[in-house]
Amino acid sequence: MKLFDVYSLFDVTPVNAKGTRVWDDQGTEYLDLYGGHAVISVGHCHPRYVQAVTEQLGKLGFYSNSVRNPLQEELAEKVGELSGYPEYSLFLCNSGAEANENALKLASFHTGKDRIVAFRGAFHGRTSGAVAVTDNPKIRAPFNCGHKVTFVSLNDLEAVKAEISRGDVAGVIIEGIQGVGGIKIPDDGFLRELRKLTKDAGVVLILDEVQSGYGRTGKFFAHQWAGIKPDIISMAKGMAGGFPIGGVLISPEFEAVKGMLGTTFGGNHLAMAAAIAVADIIKDEDLVSNALAVGDYLKFRLQAVEPPKTPSANVNGQTLAIKEVRGRGLMIGVEFDGPVGEIRRKLLFEKHIFTGVSGKNMIRLLAPLVLTKEDVDIFINALEEVL
Repeated sequence: MKLFDVYSLFDVTPVNAKGTRVWDDQGTEYLDLYGGHAVISVGHCHPRYVQAVTEQLGKLGFYSNSVRNPLQEELAEKVGELSGYPEYSLFLCNSGAEANENALKLASFHTGKDRIVAFRGAFHGRTSGAVAVTDNPKIRAPFNCGHKVTFVSLNDLEAVKAEISRGDVAGVIIEGIQGVGGIKIPDDGFLRELRKLTKDAGVVLILDEVQSGYGRTGKFFAHQWAGIKPDIISMAKGMAGGFPIGGVLISPEFEAVKGMLGTTFGGNHLAMAAAIAVADIIKDEDLVSNALAVGDYLKFRLQAVEPPKTPSANVNGQTLAIKEVRGRGLMIGVEFDGPVGEIRRKLLFEKHIFTGVSGKNMIRLLAPLVLTKEDVDIFINALEEVL
């Protein structure tokens, strides 16, 4: 049997990691500026994380949610404190897509309505409801098209207002920062007006913080830069250092009805041990502040990169230069004036640096929150050499 061919794979096989460094099966060391797609928040193999998961595995790896699990209660308290949402409830699941599925379901249950407003460029997951509110027809099967979803342009308040005025909208779902869509940040003023509009209309506001949350942007959640409080917040990637987990923060205005939500593996003992360790490390090492400080330094260095003088990284004979740097904290997009595939390949295979992409022209950086300014200098020097 072979694996189903899903991704185009780079010929690199990681076997070991620590902090912001990864080693492959040939012993080559890499600087990780992608964090396994924003998952590795506290760095690879943090000793406190390893100890917590190992000790829990020696006690109890799993039991169902039909019995009390004090670790879930401990995590809820810690997330409430870190996030500034102690009055909200926490539902635990296994992924970001699952978190968004349950957020959408809650909005529909709460309002009795069945239409969702989402935004062009959005990515919310690959499961049925999550992919229906994702603006990418290539990953939406005919089966997924039965959902009632309307897409509008980001930051277009009048378009949202027009849809809500029809009276059948259960919720509006928006990313704290669009990641797959190109590191596009909703205007703070737009988010504040959107919060007021949805609240006045009795429409549920869902903030997808799966990629932009958990301290990545220099606030615990990206929407907190706008000073708003949504009704529901979905999260996942940075929660447990690589252990599969998702979560939904739910306003106290929502009634918890037994059996309305459920999960087999969500909130299992190993996931809780991992997530509690991550929460403690983020707090004790002040990684949210580090993400902001080092992220600002990274943007500063990127904005100072001069256009290349020779066509060493070129497309059709043209040199590639940085067009724009955008993002917050350690969620940064570096947009070039042409395709970045060759730059990314050279960074990986010649300079041994992991990066991501967002579209053809953007390198996406989602480094662990423990990134240092020294790491940034290594990357900038490598990027300038590649260009």
